[in-house]
Amino acid sequence: MSDTTDTKWLTQEAYDRLNAELEQLSTEGRAEIARRIEAARDEGDLKENGGYHAAKDEQGKIEARIRTLSALLKSATVSEAPQSSGVVEPGTVIVATIMGDDEKFLLGSREIVGDGGELAVYSEQSPLGSAILGLKVGDSTSYEAPSGAQVSVTIVNVETYTP
Repeated sequence: MSDTTDTKWLTQEAYDRLNAELEQLSTEGRAEIARRIEAARDEGDLKENGGYHAAKDEQGKIEARIRTLSALLKSATVSEAPQSSGVVEPGTVIVATIMGDDEKFLLGSREIVGDGGELAVYSEQSPLGSAILGLKVGDSTSYEAPSGAQVSVTIVNVETYTP
């Protein structure tokens, strides 16, 4: 995921879902992990206590997720998806021919579609996203993939995102 200090566009549905997750992690999630750590600590020697170390790892993951969500929600722009005008912009669904294969994906934050989303998501800061941002239907470009390969892309369609 890209840097969460940048402003991100989110639907109201995504914002509400992420806000609820943040609230749950900040309250019940923290309380539950604290109980698990305390129970594991009561089992004795912490050096060889797998339950204690697993709970501490889980606590670290929860705290990292809380920080990520807090930063994202603080900087988020909440609105309806931008109406497609045939131009690639954050919050639009793109159909593009990438190295000969047609792919359909959302340009924006992975958080918009959530865990159950079937639509692929590319950040506008990703190599693909930054290469196609601002292009119109019919435009072609190429970008350098992380592997160093040159990847050709042609924009086939730009649609309004509907959750």
